[in-house]
Amino acid sequence: MGTPVAHPPPTDGPAAQPERPRASLPVVVLATLAVLFATWAARDVLIPVMLAMFLALIASPLIRGLRRLHIPNFVGAALVLVGGLALAVMLGRQLVAPAAEWMQQLPSELQLLSPKLQQVTAPMQQASEAAASVARAAADGDGPQLEVVTVREEDPWERLAATPRMALSVLTVVLLTFFFMVYGERLQRHAIALMPHRYQKRVTLEILQGLEREVSRYILTITIINTVLGLAVAGALYLIGLSLPNALLWGTLVALLNYAPYVGAFMAAGALLLMGLIVWDDLGQSLLPVASYLVLQGIEGQLVTPIVVGQRMALSPLLLVLSLMLFGFLWGFVGLLLEVPLLVCAKMVLGRIEGLERWAR
Repeated sequence: MGTPVAHPPPTDGPAAQPERPRASLPVVVLATLAVLFATWAARDVLIPVMLAMFLALIASPLIRGLRRLHIPNFVGAALVLVGGLALAVMLGRQLVAPAAEWMQQLPSELQLLSPKLQQVTAPMQQASEAAASVARAAADGDGPQLEVVTVREEDPWERLAATPRMALSVLTVVLLTFFFMVYGERLQRHAIALMPHRYQKRVTLEILQGLEREVSRYILTITIINTVLGLAVAGALYLIGLSLPNALLWGTLVALLNYAPYVGAFMAAGALLLMGLIVWDDLGQSLLPVASYLVLQGIEGQLVTPIVVGQRMALSPLLLVLSLMLFGFLWGFVGLLLEVPLLVCAKMVLGRIEGLERWAR
């Protein structure tokens, strides 16, 4: 009789995979720099795609609500898109005239504002002049050197050529948003069907569905909060004495800047402070716009957003500031808008993958 063959005990989970080799630190650094450079170089293509995905995520809860009312996905996406475009056109018609007026009057208004600012910054200017005189005395040279500054006049043909490009970019974002709203789920199913194992398909489908549902709800919630904040600031400015179109203009600016944490608040406060100093001569009244904004933004940032959003979507302040600098450098103002949703997506994906939960924390 032969010796019985010992069989290994059955295992419920998948077969153990050999440990993958880890890349060295220089390779990781070079790959990261290559990805960042590619992201910056392809910004003309990536920005419309990412902005369309951002808008589609905002509209996703609305489309799901229309689907519960037995409205087809195509019709629901068309209704949401037409409604959003109608609101944007109505708001744009209210904001174009005051925005153009501010752009025309801003250079002359800044010149008139310089005496007020000189009174405030007189001590700093004196210190700067003293430091400059000391530097000139210590410097070696035959005499003062004059710096020639060349002022480039704006070419009207460049502005005329930029108009079709801007219109094409807006049309591209609108079309991509509609396609993402209609065919987004189908694209997900086709991408998942390419995976070889059923377990991978199921896990990936759960991650994508949960990610789309929770991130879209988060983005819609933040959009509603920013809209309410912008309307509250516009109402406060109107009560202070600003005209209704100008109040809506500054309220819209505040709502857009509030997508960028910390940096957006500083930019909005600085813009409202400058606006107040330009519009009103009295120093106390000129400080009312920025004071009103700081009160409303403090209520929103310290009470409303933590209560409504909760701590589940909380992000590290240091990570927020660093990513704001990075995305602002790569994609400009659109990067500031998309930075927080992208970080939330990354945090949720890392939290759902086994072994990467600590990176999410």
